[in-house]
Amino acid sequence: MEPAIKYRLLKTEKHTGARLGELITPHGTFKTPMFMPVGTQATVKNISPDELDEMGSQVILANTYHLWLQPGADLIEEAGGLHKFMNWNKGILTDSGGFQVWSLSKHRKLTEEGVHFRNEVNGDRLFLSPEKAIGIENQLGPDIMMSLDECPPFFESYEYVKQSVERTSRWAERGLRAHAHPDYQGLFGIVQGAGYEDLRRQSAKDLVSLDFPGYSIGGLSVGESKEEMNRVLAFTTPLLPENKPRYLMGVGTADSLIDGVIRGVDMFDCVLPTRIGRKGTCMTSRGRLVVKNAAYAHDFGPLDPECDCYVCRNYSRAYLRHLFKADEYFGQRLASYHNLYFLHNLMKRVRQAIWDDNLLELRESVFEKYGYNAEHPKNF
Repeated sequence: MEPAIKYRLLKTEKHTGARLGELITPHGTFKTPMFMPVGTQATVKNISPDELDEMGSQVILANTYHLWLQPGADLIEEAGGLHKFMNWNKGILTDSGGFQVWSLSKHRKLTEEGVHFRNEVNGDRLFLSPEKAIGIENQLGPDIMMSLDECPPFFESYEYVKQSVERTSRWAERGLRAHAHPDYQGLFGIVQGAGYEDLRRQSAKDLVSLDFPGYSIGGLSVGESKEEMNRVLAFTTPLLPENKPRYLMGVGTADSLIDGVIRGVDMFDCVLPTRIGRKGTCMTSRGRLVVKNAAYAHDFGPLDPECDCYVCRNYSRAYLRHLFKADEYFGQRLASYHNLYFLHNLMKRVRQAIWDDNLLELRESVFEKYGYNAEHPKNF
């Protein structure tokens, strides 16, 4: 049986480990490296599917945990799956819900069978096992599903992380056995291990032996420094198969996207661009701009003179500031749209730089304009 998800490597940049490729899914073939917007509740906040398509989105995320609680996997399955439910005909990826159990649920108990916890909304007792998580994702119907894992704190003790990695490997195998639709849904394994190289190696070895169609790198961007994250990526991505996609979870700043690509990552996601956009912070080629600030009250220029998105072509900083000061949701929409476009355009430039073998030059230019060079050493 042909796997539902395939990866085609088109080129490796000669100066780095950066990969130009294609992610082949049941809902289309998409260019990598890519950034994936997050649509927690089966919607990217303040952005319509038509707008996502217009700005170049390829794959978007939905959250298994939240959709399980509301409106429920049964209802979404009845609607024909997430693609039909949310009117999105490109790629969809769902996480397993495990991270939310650990980050949102205060009352939880971890066992070998799974995790017991309370519904954060109404206090109901719930249980999530590898089999249960995969069953929910099968009902939701995304192209790509995540295995249930434990994401321990980055600076947790070696002994704890070792036990966690071993459990995550056992859970991955159980989830793979429970997967009901491998012909049209691809299940990814998640490499854990915090900052310990030998545990990352063990995790990768365990998961690669199970022959998943793709691999995620979890447990990063959880409070550790950028240098720590890059150090872990440098020894982790080479452990993963060249013919499978590599996905770094929860990363969405310009510097980390470029540095992740340099270390061989193909896919990224993060709530950051829409989350900060709703608060009035905008990503620009010259760094972050807080458009609510008084300095922009009479500034009739675009958010970013180097950006050609709908927002920058049609609206001024002064107008966006007015919208935020007047508590108009249109301001949140415009800032969120711009931020997502900015990251999509950045990844488009990254893909071209890989093709041209000048990714390090692009990194230098982006970092210099953005103001990163003063805080990031040139350690590739």
